[in-house]
Amino acid sequence: MTETNVQQVPIVISTWPFGMPANEAAWEVLRTGGLSLDAVETGITFCEDDPSVDSVGWGGLPDSAGEVTLDASIMDHTGRCGAVACLHRVRHAIRVARMVMELTPHVMLAGESATRFALDHGLPQTNLLAPTAARAFDEWRLREEAKQHGGHDTIGMLAIDARQRMAGGCSTSGLKFKLPGRVGDSPIIGAGLYVLPGIGAAAATGKGEEVIKVCGSFSVVQNMSRGLEPREAIAEVLKEILHRHQGKAESDVSFIALRADGAYAGLTLRPKTNFQYAVIANGAKRLVNAGAFWSE
Repeated sequence: MTETNVQQVPIVISTWPFGMPANEAAWEVLRTGGLSLDAVETGITFCEDDPSVDSVGWGGLPDSAGEVTLDASIMDHTGRCGAVACLHRVRHAIRVARMVMELTPHVMLAGESATRFALDHGLPQTNLLAPTAARAFDEWRLREEAKQHGGHDTIGMLAIDARQRMAGGCSTSGLKFKLPGRVGDSPIIGAGLYVLPGIGAAAATGKGEEVIKVCGSFSVVQNMSRGLEPREAIAEVLKEILHRHQGKAESDVSFIALRADGAYAGLTLRPKTNFQYAVIANGAKRLVNAGAFWSE
């Protein structure tokens, strides 16, 4: 199914079914005329606070040392951007990413320095390991599954407000039971997230290493700038990932794309991923089965 109809703005789109409650929080900002950037931060923050989402914020599964670390990025309608990687003990990674964008001359801060930056600017320090995630870590450790990492789900959110301003954000706790220090695509501008003023935006979810190798979200947006429809723009990037694996779809990789006129799409590499994305446009909510580029 291809979403190419031009939607009346405002609109918000995000990855996975757990993106719908986040969309609803973002929509409260958009429907009252608020900024897309504020909507994205509000929506993703809502997800970061949900302990039932085991791949974002509080509730995220820890690394192989038992510590939860967070990655996030954000971009606005002018192309400004900010990011954090390996953030410790601060729940709202998306807020820290915005602070990096607005309060520093840099794009990314990482590790303990990012944590100190957040604390110095008033964000509270907290234990990120929710009880359910702690139990999952204990079970994993007992089973000695250090080399059998499973998939993970990033929240990526894209929005256009009533004044046609576009913004996007990503937040994740990354690959469960990862090696300490591992950073995926989510905080890397052009990989997990990209916004090009006047053209569109894209966000990725899935195995970050594969997304990084093809500059995934940047490539999707560049394809839209060449005139491709959002779904076609994603398909070209997934085709490149498949080519790199000699025609075998061995990784879970999915994208959402939102064009500046409100046209949107989502697509996944493998049907087994069962990728769905959430949309609110004109106040109407949709949970869309994205479909797959490759048939297993």
